Amino acid sequence: MTDPPSVAMPIAAVIAVVVRQDRVLLVRRANPPDAGLWGFPGGKIELGETVAAAALRELAEETAVEARTEAVMTTLDVFEKDGSGRIARHFILVAVLCRWLSGEAIAGDDALEAAWFTLDALDPSTLPMSADVDVIARRALGAPDHTT
Repeated sequence: MTDPPSVAMPIAAVIAVVVRQDRVLLVRRANPPDAGLWGFPGGKIELGETVAAAALRELAEETAVEARTEAVMTTLDVFEKDGSGRIARHFILVAVLCRWLSGEAIAGDDALEAAWFTLDALDPSTLPMSADVDVIARRALGAPDHTT
């Protein structure tokens, strides 16, 4: 008997969009997807783990920050392509709005750096960021969306 062919499926993951006063928390990613770019802390959802629990776990692992979850903000599709341009992996990211409770941003796990950013600092022309970080940050901080 032969094994059935493997089926590539989207990978469920979370990003923790943490707000502290007028700032959001970002990490510079060490690993793909988006290695070297600034983005929200996050990662894969483990089997049996809720979206909220995954967001808080990833946040703690990558930054040592504690927060409380408030709501799912949006979802994002991230496609990682191979050398020939075909989709190698498809991530579905669930963006979870969180409010800071305690802790300072210390890079850990797969983060190279961790820092708090104001909206003014989130300029895609000067800060290498993952897609839509500035748009999601604006929404999280209740600022008008300048993309329309």
